[in-house]
Amino acid sequence: MKISLLTVSSLNSFAKSLLERDEYLQNVLVMGEISNFKDHYSSGHLYFSLKDKKGVVRCVMFRTFTGNLRFKVVDGMSVIVRGRVSIYEQTGQYQLYVEDIQPEGLGSFNLAFEQLKEKLKKEGLFDEIHKKSIPNFAQRVGVITSETGSVLHDILQVLKRRFPLAEVYFFPVPVQGKAAAGVIASVISKIDAKSLDVIIIGRGGGSLEELWPFNEEVLARAVFACKVPVISAVGHETDFTICDFAADLRAPTPSAAAELAVPDQREVFLKLKSLLSSFEKEFTSKIEFKKQEIRNLVLLRFSQNALRILQEKLILLDFISQRMYTESLEKVCLSREALTGLASRIDVLSPLKILKMGYAAARKGPVAIKSINDVEEQDLINLHIVDGSVGCMVVSKDKLRIGEKR
Repeated sequence: MKISLLTVSSLNSFAKSLLERDEYLQNVLVMGEISNFKDHYSSGHLYFSLKDKKGVVRCVMFRTFTGNLRFKVVDGMSVIVRGRVSIYEQTGQYQLYVEDIQPEGLGSFNLAFEQLKEKLKKEGLFDEIHKKSIPNFAQRVGVITSETGSVLHDILQVLKRRFPLAEVYFFPVPVQGKAAAGVIASVISKIDAKSLDVIIIGRGGGSLEELWPFNEEVLARAVFACKVPVISAVGHETDFTICDFAADLRAPTPSAAAELAVPDQREVFLKLKSLLSSFEKEFTSKIEFKKQEIRNLVLLRFSQNALRILQEKLILLDFISQRMYTESLEKVCLSREALTGLASRIDVLSPLKILKMGYAAARKGPVAIKSINDVEEQDLINLHIVDGSVGCMVVSKDKLRIGEKR
């Protein structure tokens, strides 16, 4: 057997060439657990070990490939790596040159999503305390989406139907691809808070990979920092993105986002009508209340004046009554004296007093006999004397001649 004399570097180079000539070892998948992980931020390279229960292999992933990683590599993570086997000649270190890493049992997109979600959640980007309220009457609505597809059309249709007064400002952006997240974040950061009342970020449905721009950290931070309230409407109702969690409000679809962004003009009209009716009732009630207050005040003033006038009238009435009493008393006295005199005069002329003097009053039935012509012979007459009456018959009558005495 021939023995060759080799230098260390020659040996390492020869061993390297043997490994690299094996096609199987140049594209191998290896499963294991990450350990001794080191991230050289200055160079961008990753160094770690991959181990199982019985062995360990050193691994390196150069910056050329680390840019494709969507999740953070940490110790203890079970992964499947793809790469090539070779030797680092300077140290003779056998190692695996990794070109791709996938988490075992969970896709890289899913893992990256959960890692970023947990990170931002711990920082407070999803806390309700930071959520801005959507204005009740948004008049300037910003729409950030692709200029192609049905999303923009659906949003505009809903906005026009619900609130035609709304002004729509459209910002066309890519919604898919590696550059999309950065472009959308840049547009959001340039929006003046005074120019818009609310922003809708939307796109249609798709796979997790297609929706990935809305799971990028740069976009989440731009949405969180935006001074204008943001409604996120990415994908279908069952799709959730990091953008949804960072936004002030999530809508299940772009059309639903438009519904949430502006009020319904019919509801506004009915509410205004109801408010106007309530205002009229309240206004009328207050006017009636004020009128009653004025009535009460006038009545109070009138009552006070009336009471004063009444008191004055009562005093005057007392004075008049007293005077009337005095005058009446005087008149009564005078009238009594007059009546006494009149009674005396009447007494002198009283028929009874005349009858007492021996005179009689003759009557023919109920009629007083005043003349001889009032009776005839044989008539029955009554003579009324002072203490009774006497029935008589006219036997004869003798008429008194003028100038004749009896």
